[in-house]
Amino acid sequence: MSLFFVALLPPQDIQDYATQIKQHFADTYNARHAFRSPPHITLQPPFKWEDAHISIIEECLQEFALTRSSLLVTLNGYGAFIPHVIYINVDKTPNLLALQTELMANLENQLGIVDKVSKTRAFTPHMTVAFKDLKRKSFQTAWQEFERRELHFEFIVDKLTLLIHKDKSWHIKSEFLFCKR
Repeated sequence: MSLFFVALLPPQDIQDYATQIKQHFADTYNARHAFRSPPHITLQPPFKWEDAHISIIEECLQEFALTRSSLLVTLNGYGAFIPHVIYINVDKTPNLLALQTELMANLENQLGIVDKVSKTRAFTPHMTVAFKDLKRKSFQTAWQEFERRELHFEFIVDKLTLLIHKDKSWHIKSEFLFCKR
């Protein structure tokens, strides 16, 4: 069994920018945990799946992606989940919210993959830059630094990404292009 999750990854230049912010948190606040995954927007939180049956997930995601169109994603400032998480805020557009809802419903209906926590709270799209190992005292200082910091990027997302947890980090396993025009 391995852990997997499904996400949207921004273009490389925006990943590089987010990684620089992660590096700032590592250097300034000794918070390095966010380096364990590439910058991303989680659509389906981590779930366990049998490695021998990974092709079943990949087929399901491929079929789902075939029915989806590219969408515009806007990163706008920073947000926080008090007391440990600071993230790059992702605007809640109708297309992004629909994609996430429909993907989770599809994975539940087709494969029985359910994230019970996600069913109890609203989807808050974000790209984490510091969490878990950001101490409460450091969080307060860091949040004062980032809460009004400006950031604005727009980009087109044209694929889903399946990530797998190996060697204490998350790695890209497969990507699925949106094919609807």
